[in-house]
Amino acid sequence: MAKRDYYDVLGLSKGASEADIKKAYRQMAIKYHPDKNPGNAEAEDKFKEAAEAYDILSNAEKRQRYDQFGHAGMGGGGGGYGGGNMNMDDIFSQFGDIFGSAFGGGGFGGGGFGGGNAGGRRVKGSNLRIKVKLNLEEIAFGTTKKIKVFKLVNADGVTYDTCTTCRGSGQVRRVTNTILGQMQTSSTCPTCHGAGKSIKQKPKDADEHGQKRQEEVIEINIPAGVGDGMTLNVAGKGNAGPYGGVPGDLLVQIEEEEHTSLKRDGNNLYYDLYVNFADAALGATAEIPLVKGKAQIKLDAGTQSGKILRLKGKGLPEVNGYGTGDLLVNINVWTPMRLNDEEKKLLEKLRQSPNFQPSPSGKDKSFFQRVKEMFG
Repeated sequence: MAKRDYYDVLGLSKGASEADIKKAYRQMAIKYHPDKNPGNAEAEDKFKEAAEAYDILSNAEKRQRYDQFGHAGMGGGGGGYGGGNMNMDDIFSQFGDIFGSAFGGGGFGGGGFGGGNAGGRRVKGSNLRIKVKLNLEEIAFGTTKKIKVFKLVNADGVTYDTCTTCRGSGQVRRVTNTILGQMQTSSTCPTCHGAGKSIKQKPKDADEHGQKRQEEVIEINIPAGVGDGMTLNVAGKGNAGPYGGVPGDLLVQIEEEEHTSLKRDGNNLYYDLYVNFADAALGATAEIPLVKGKAQIKLDAGTQSGKILRLKGKGLPEVNGYGTGDLLVNINVWTPMRLNDEEKKLLEKLRQSPNFQPSPSGKDKSFFQRVKEMFG
């Protein structure tokens, strides 16, 4: 089943503001909250879908990638909860502040999901960034890469205690006396950073958060049609969240290797074909390279230099799957720069021939006309 557009999920237009996105998500999440829809699998799916949409659209960097490349820009799988990297607890712990007192004063009460008073939030790990080089064939057809990364993981044997500063709530509350009475404020606990936990026991090779660096081989599915500089989001493959928190993401930046003969412009490819004067005048067949394999094209007699032949559908696919570009073959008639005496005499005889005099017709487009047609 195809993933729905994130803006459609939240009932928004692409120009929606940050406040609009937050408001729309709050309404959707309250509507489909498990406490209001016990045992309703469809409501739970919609609740998760709304959380996934909010995770992308509320993050400026992720939203920019999504607006430009769609779901493919999020690693082909959306980059949120659709990949199974976060459960319901993760959603509640990350976005509980959206709801205020909608469910029991402290966030999400009653349903076993943990509210503001039921325990600290799950801290998200930091993102990892890597670069991956792709050749034109890998870009045209998509590919799978196995990448070795060094990332933070939660060490085995770590045990936790309740944070003594916040007493496990993840929040530090302060009461201030004012002329209007007492005012209570809350802030993230500076000791546990909102996790509500502290390290009780850890192995010697673990850091103060109970983590250590470890090598991992990650398989990345790269969709066809990606471009140089594009960043894919692989959800949940970044550094582990401290204190058993939510893992960060792996951000994969694409570097495109230059092809030996084909040049890319968007989804179209360009190839310069050089032909000799005789082939251009008499007509011939020529072989040109494709991304994979070769193709034979026919040159009509009297082909002019600068003529462009279009091979439909032989370019690169659109990363979102909407169509494929073309391969444009630019014909260059090669003028010999060195001639022997016999060749010079032959051309001297033909110099004054009426058929050798330039006589462009209305069908022969100028350079500027061709440029205008190519670029719009």
